[in-house]
Amino acid sequence: MQRILSRALCGKSSLFPRAATQSPFSTLANTDVSVGEDDTVFPKMPPFDYTPPPYTGPSADEIIRKRKDFLSPSIFHFYDDPLNLVDGKMQYLFDEKGRRYLDAFGGIATVSCGHCHPEVVDAIVSQTKRLQHSTILYLNHAIADFAEALASKLPGDLKVVFFTNSGTEANELALLMSRLYTGCHDVISVRNGYHGNAAATMGVTAQSSYKFNVVQTGVHHAQNPDQYRGIFGSVGFKYARDVDEMITYGTSGCVAAFIAEAIQGVGGIMELAPGYLQAVYSTIRKAGGLCIADEVQSGFARTGSHFWGFEAHGVVPDIVTMAKGIGNGIPLGAVVTTPEIAKALAHRSYFNTFGGNPVCTAAGHAVLKVIEKENLQQNAFNVGLHLKQRLDSLKEKYDIIGDVRGRGLMLGVELVTDHQLKTPAKAETVHGMNQMKEMGVLVGKGGFFGNVFRITPPLCFTKEDADFLVDVMDHTASHAISKIAREAPVSYPTKRKTQKVKPKKGPPIPHHAAPAIGGLSLQCWPIWPSNRNICSDHAASISSSGKGMFRREISGGDR
Repeated sequence: MQRILSRALCGKSSLFPRAATQSPFSTLANTDVSVGEDDTVFPKMPPFDYTPPPYTGPSADEIIRKRKDFLSPSIFHFYDDPLNLVDGKMQYLFDEKGRRYLDAFGGIATVSCGHCHPEVVDAIVSQTKRLQHSTILYLNHAIADFAEALASKLPGDLKVVFFTNSGTEANELALLMSRLYTGCHDVISVRNGYHGNAAATMGVTAQSSYKFNVVQTGVHHAQNPDQYRGIFGSVGFKYARDVDEMITYGTSGCVAAFIAEAIQGVGGIMELAPGYLQAVYSTIRKAGGLCIADEVQSGFARTGSHFWGFEAHGVVPDIVTMAKGIGNGIPLGAVVTTPEIAKALAHRSYFNTFGGNPVCTAAGHAVLKVIEKENLQQNAFNVGLHLKQRLDSLKEKYDIIGDVRGRGLMLGVELVTDHQLKTPAKAETVHGMNQMKEMGVLVGKGGFFGNVFRITPPLCFTKEDADFLVDVMDHTASHAISKIAREAPVSYPTKRKTQKVKPKKGPPIPHHAAPAIGGLSLQCWPIWPSNRNICSDHAASISSSGKGMFRREISGGDR
């Protein structure tokens, strides 16, 4: 990091803004935006007519203690000062103090219609009051109605639905079905992809952070058609040759399936190169295999241009898996395939106790109705286009933004410390997330190197929300990330091959500052105000208080 900062100060690389331009859509253009004593202008959160009821539950510290004592040690959370979220409404979340946050992560691309959407809630409550659970061994209209409605959203002969409780379960079932139908075992997936954490899905997942040292047989990971870092750029058919060679050299010539996300979610919102899926699907089918589209994150109108992510690539898969947005937060997943392939499970009994229970399927059916009624697919397209254009303008302004990508309301912003080398800016990404949280914006983090902001908000996201998000990101980049370079010493010790030089420890860090990259001291951005409606209120008093909450957090992958 020290080498990066010294290059920045020498003019070879820059974390500073390229130009002091301001978008005409910026919330900073409003005349009523508050200004701090140091002339700092705070972005203004759009107004929202909702006040959550007072919270009387346990404190964040008590919840953390219980998590530590009684939950799995593998559980992790964003931020060193974790959010205690107690309320949600549409695209906003509220903490225990009533502070409002713009949810640009959507519970990991899960909240499709909006938090606690009234029509989805009504469907859940109504069904729960009437019949909460029985079993699929008995008849109930909820599962049949939803299956019919879901099948109508898929192309071709994809109309047989198996309900599950999650995306992992859905992908496990799809892989089992493929192996039974084809009589083959080998499966090909794409590097950097994530498909779940059970036995078979952990095998096809190609991110080391999510893999344990257990037996994973018959899985081959093909070259990732990464348009940003890949050796062939956006030429999809060149990446597809790797799949052909894998079949030739690594299998008997027969494969069970190929599984891929049209846009890798955990992998950092990485859209597969154009032409890739068409070429690979052709190759797989020649080898007798089935093509599985993992739509757990990109499905249900999130990409805007299409209802399903695979549709943008001009292909029709043999099996489609889905979860997350299907239930707007209800534990629900599904596998949809053709009648012929579905018969593969009829030779034995396949049963899922909770898969397709009345409450979950009622919620899923309500989600489909809301997406259509409120035209959320078109909204995802329009707002997503506006948001991406504004993010592209930030990319032109800041060298640290290496790439902006995605479709609709499934977007990624990759941070790098060197544009040419594409060096991942992992620590800066974590710091940026913390700063945006303090100003009322929640984004996700992903990519193999953990240096990508994941933006997957509820589909009710507005252009005003998008402008506020970009303004906060702009503010963070100009007042926090580039501040590291501005306050850094001009000269640094030279690192020799035979000697490691450690930075000297400075004076004790005050409570409002925190350790930063390379041993430097970084002044925290003040905690954003507790006002529920606009984060610019009381900006002057906060700016002068010097109180902050940032602590360094380093993590890899999606953590």
